Amino acid sequence: MKPTNSPLQSFIFLLAAATVLLPISAAAKDDDGWIDLFDGESLENWFNPFDWGEAVAQNNEILLHTIARKFFLMTKKTYSDFIFEAEIRLPEGVSNSGFQFRSHFEPNRVWGYQAEVDPSDRAWSGGLYDEGRRGWIHPKQPIDSDYNRENWTEDRRNAFKNGEWNRYRIHCEGDHIRIYVNDVLTTDLRDDVDGVGRIGLQHHGEVGQIYRFRNLRIKEL
Repeated sequence: MKPTNSPLQSFIFLLAAATVLLPISAAAKDDDGWIDLFDGESLENWFNPFDWGEAVAQNNEILLHTIARKFFLMTKKTYSDFIFEAEIRLPEGVSNSGFQFRSHFEPNRVWGYQAEVDPSDRAWSGGLYDEGRRGWIHPKQPIDSDYNRENWTEDRRNAFKNGEWNRYRIHCEGDHIRIYVNDVLTTDLRDDVDGVGRIGLQHHGEVGQIYRFRNLRIKEL
């Protein structure tokens, strides 16, 4: 892809130039078994399997940006049973994101489970989406289905807070999958399609939008 001289591209270039990406040693567990997947300075634990998209470490955050289309930043390591926690802040305007888990990749393609980040009026943040395969698992299409009226309750719809940092917690043990948004249990079900895979951060592809992530950690069970 040919370089551009857009203000946004210049901003990202300067941001990257000002960021020191230090290599880190093998992550150490704390007393409770948590491992930081991001130390605030280095993207050593992550990689981008796409030919487009850019990730920058800055001010203890991971910033994702694209001048093309959707991409994912993936962990180098795979995980099976775990508790994963992270915070995300979406940009103003049109946006959408998600946390991949037990996910798979090939060049320019990612597929697998995703904890949804959906700031639209539909308000399906914390739902379970199967990227690149089955689509929505919970809630379900159509939006006004009997399933959703019974299972996508108001506390789940209102768990995500637009314009703020939102904390996600994904708990996987065997086929039991639980997703929490700001401590609200939004997804609690069993699905056995994937038992192991990678963690991923999604940029939905809106050119000019910068997605922010912080406090990423995992505890293997």
